[in-house]
Amino acid sequence: MIQSSSKLTVRLAESDNVVLARTEIAAGTALPEAGANALQDIPAGHKLAARAIRKGEPVIKCGIAIGRAAEDVPAGGWVHAHNLAADDAASDAPGAAVCASTSLQAVPAAQRATFQGFVRADGRVATRNYIGVFVVGNCGATAARKVADWFTESRLAAYPNVDGVVPFVHEIGCGMEMTGEPMDLLRRTLSGTIRNPNIAGALVIALGCERNNIYGFLEQEKLAAGPCLKTLVMQEIGGTANTIEAGIAIVEQMLPAANAHVRQPVCAEHLVVGLQSAGPDGLCAISANPALGAAVDLLVAHGGTAILSETVDLVSLGQRFAARAATPEVASQLAQRIAWWRQYHAGRDTQINRRVRADGGASGLSNALEKAASGVRRAGSSPVTAVYEYAHPVMARGLVFMDAPSYEAVSATGQIAGGANLICLSTGTGSGFGALPAPTIKLASNTRTFTRMEDDLDIDCGPVVDGEATVAEMGQRIFAQMLRHASGEKTRSEALGVGENEFVPWPIGVLA
Repeated sequence: MIQSSSKLTVRLAESDNVVLARTEIAAGTALPEAGANALQDIPAGHKLAARAIRKGEPVIKCGIAIGRAAEDVPAGGWVHAHNLAADDAASDAPGAAVCASTSLQAVPAAQRATFQGFVRADGRVATRNYIGVFVVGNCGATAARKVADWFTESRLAAYPNVDGVVPFVHEIGCGMEMTGEPMDLLRRTLSGTIRNPNIAGALVIALGCERNNIYGFLEQEKLAAGPCLKTLVMQEIGGTANTIEAGIAIVEQMLPAANAHVRQPVCAEHLVVGLQSAGPDGLCAISANPALGAAVDLLVAHGGTAILSETVDLVSLGQRFAARAATPEVASQLAQRIAWWRQYHAGRDTQINRRVRADGGASGLSNALEKAASGVRRAGSSPVTAVYEYAHPVMARGLVFMDAPSYEAVSATGQIAGGANLICLSTGTGSGFGALPAPTIKLASNTRTFTRMEDDLDIDCGPVVDGEATVAEMGQRIFAQMLRHASGEKTRSEALGVGENEFVPWPIGVLA
């Protein structure tokens, strides 16, 4: 929560000894929050010392130590990678929970927000109505794409309730271990996406000799062929051309049943929103992330679910995020996932080991811990009610955590396999990401980025940076836009046709 601000700077927590520049600040400019003048030109979103910080003293932002001063920094001085040293003990130090649990009071069922959704036979609710063409391995990718591509907008005109036919292709499934965690994870991701409520029907294509054998896949994931789930094996049907022809015919048979689903008013408790980020900047901590967090708190108050991922950030935050756990069991599960990632990245040139900065430096984020402290603000203030491994079905309500890499394509794919029917992504420098079958809402931290990439981005959170809107007001707007997009209004990525190439199951493990 923003503790204080001026027209030029923002202090994010009372204990912070740095403030953030709302906009570019010229050298010599008076800084009320620092009680001094800017000692050099400061880019927007970057940090300034709010008081003199001695060499070796912790640098505090968002209420946590993001490192130690590598040299004496006078009040009004620029604080960045050149004078901020990583503190390896900082993430393990005890401290208050990041965005401590002060969630909104639950809204009574009769007063909860609603949206127009598709209600499935099992009671789950969809925000979109797609038919998916899946492959168990890359060998069937071309056939799957050609089947899906045949169903142009004009050929689907007779089925107005169907949002499209989408190929879900990937690069693994063959040339890998036949059993074990990598195969289990791939199969879980495929079956979870097939079961996502936004999929009305699915065709699964296989060459026939993949390591991810189609019959073993169906048996292990307890998927049974039926009117809404069909399979084709290329080696059995006679090759690519025959498979494409048969696949088109199968999808044509599915279309009338898919089109029979119509939107109807449903409670916001049926929204399951995956939280993502891409291209973060220093301004995200002021605007896009806390505003999305405010919307998440509203969603949870209305009975809905939000899925936070990006475990690499949790490793940086350590015990401070574990303090958000609703129960000791959840805290223990979080600790187990963090320990797994520490071992997985041991000795590797990755962000966890602080061998790279969170960005190239221009965006204002000096290290991974600072990026994590900002990113977790997307999760609002609700307690974490459950922990899930990658692509496992999300059954709990409220704010939950799903283990996934800090890479939006892989992370969102796991969230969707877990049941997410909407994705929200914050960005500072801009993103062209979109996920299918879940609509993706992208939030810009600043108006400059939003204007530059307006074709890609949905919500401008710049008014928070400019002091023209509060975080709470922007959160209300985001929540309202969630409901509109869940009801069928297209996001920018959907209008651009983005999403077919963003289905990326986590390729964990070693290829053969």
